[in-house]
Amino acid sequence: MSRRVISGIILAGVAAVSLAGVAAARDERADPFGPKRWSHFSKEDRAAFADARIAALHAGLRLTPDQEKLWPPVEGAIRDLSRLRQDQREARRERGRMIDDAPAALRAMADAASARADALRRLADASAPLYATLDQDQKRRAMMLSRPLRGPGFWHRGHGRHGGRDDGPQGGPGGPY
Repeated sequence: MSRRVISGIILAGVAAVSLAGVAAARDERADPFGPKRWSHFSKEDRAAFADARIAALHAGLRLTPDQEKLWPPVEGAIRDLSRLRQDQREARRERGRMIDDAPAALRAMADAASARADALRRLADASAPLYATLDQDQKRRAMMLSRPLRGPGFWHRGHGRHGGRDDGPQGGPGGPY
């Protein structure tokens, strides 16, 4: 087994142990499936999960030596996007839920959306050269492994706020998952 695969497995194990510790430490009365389920995670917990998802994506792609040279900009762009999301989360927390100035709140939301759009463009630009070199199996694994990076809702295909239709690999609503 390659060192990348082993390190990916180890990181995923560490993340799982971390999740179990966080879950055990949180208030048992909280609804684990409610809208605040991620609010119990610390900044360090979120960073650990981001590291584990990036390591899983990297290990799952099984890059060739030539492709490996194209990975660092992709990883950097993913990390930048993750940091931006954390910074925006903290900014929202500091502003509080109740903002008396509606136009200021709208400006803050627009600024956050623009910053996220810029970060996503940088990720698209960084990943394009690597993606062009991937074979079909690597592309399929990249799409499956990157789902956690896209945010909540994508794990539950065909359900919830993302609509009821997602033509998966088998052609039906929701695909095989």
